[in-house]
Amino acid sequence: MTVSVPPSTRRGLHRAWYVAAVAFVAILGSAGFRATPGVLITPLQEEFGWSAGTISSAVSVNLVLYGLTAPFAAALMDRFGMRRIVAAALLLITAGSALTVFMTASWQLLLLWGVFVGLGTGSMALVFAATVVDRWFVRHRGLVTGVLTAAGATGQLVFLPVLAQLAQGPGWRFASLTVAAAALAVVPFVWWLMRDRPEDVGTTALGADPEAVRTEPARVNAAVRAVTVLAAAARTRPFWLLAAGFAICGASTNGLVGTHFIPAAHDHGMAEPVAAGLLAIIGIFDIAGTVASGWLSDRIDPKLLLGVYYGLRGLSLMVLPGLFAATTEPSMLIFIVFYGLDWVATVPPTVALCRRIYGPDGAVVFGWVFGSHQVGAAIAAVGAGLTRDHLGAYDLAWYAAGALCLLAAGLSLAIGHARGR
Repeated sequence: MTVSVPPSTRRGLHRAWYVAAVAFVAILGSAGFRATPGVLITPLQEEFGWSAGTISSAVSVNLVLYGLTAPFAAALMDRFGMRRIVAAALLLITAGSALTVFMTASWQLLLLWGVFVGLGTGSMALVFAATVVDRWFVRHRGLVTGVLTAAGATGQLVFLPVLAQLAQGPGWRFASLTVAAAALAVVPFVWWLMRDRPEDVGTTALGADPEAVRTEPARVNAAVRAVTVLAAAARTRPFWLLAAGFAICGASTNGLVGTHFIPAAHDHGMAEPVAAGLLAIIGIFDIAGTVASGWLSDRIDPKLLLGVYYGLRGLSLMVLPGLFAATTEPSMLIFIVFYGLDWVATVPPTVALCRRIYGPDGAVVFGWVFGSHQVGAAIAAVGAGLTRDHLGAYDLAWYAAGALCLLAAGLSLAIGHARGR
């Protein structure tokens, strides 16, 4: 049984900061776990003779489940609590990663890395960050959202190079077991330090009125609630504007730049290690941009921020084809730094709008909006590849993405704040 101390007698940091710190570590690791299959493609090809298409199918399932699990995970967190769901997700990742060392057939890779790890990481996606912020923070909501969102980019930067070295050195099995051990190591911290609601430890959310009414856990079936919230939100105009804008966000980041920047740079004579280094710089500046965006979301109308972010992103993509000829000259480096600052800066204002418009259902609604992000990324990844195959260059893909971002800017500015249910 948890012994709680009245808020008035406490000293030091508010409990919300400890919960946010645990969430940061979990999201940090989740990003690294989700990206790990990329370093396994070549080793698995060499050992089992599986085609790149076969292995990529597991990665594709992972990406789809990563997006589509989010709204159901949010509903499950409302029903059973964040602590239980996140701990279960980490155990699922542990099992999916550890069992790969016994693989003998490609369908097992699809099940373990595709389904198990996809469901596990999807349960700790951005919707987890939104749920933590909704329950534990009234003050500094935008800032904390930005920090937790940045944890995703940081996870890839920290883990992926290390795992790549492990896969090439001791072997891919050692890399898989490292991921399993890391996921398992986080479980005790989540179980001991994470709490579902401030009331569970006799306090209130940071910045909340001490007399605030306690929020009770949802008692309805989680899947039913997720679908019900979608059905209700889908009848409102803001939902479609948010979903369309976030789909374009996914298309212009993970789907296009994240997938095709390196081959496009190679087409213009840039060495692949140099292009990969430029993407790493994007990841570094993404951290600063997302945290700054969260801070701004507490002070400026979120839809205005989205309009600015999408508009500037669209203009930068339209000038990118001309920058490739300059390779690593200052003009390309300026683009990389700017795009890094803008990479996922759209997340904090999008979360803020979902919370403002849909109230208690905001985290679940954001889960569905995040699903549209992944769908947009998948479409752009395929579309840009087909453009390169048929036209011999990516130029049309960059221009089309730039135009779509300008459209997203307009859609964002058109978002109203009425609930409209």
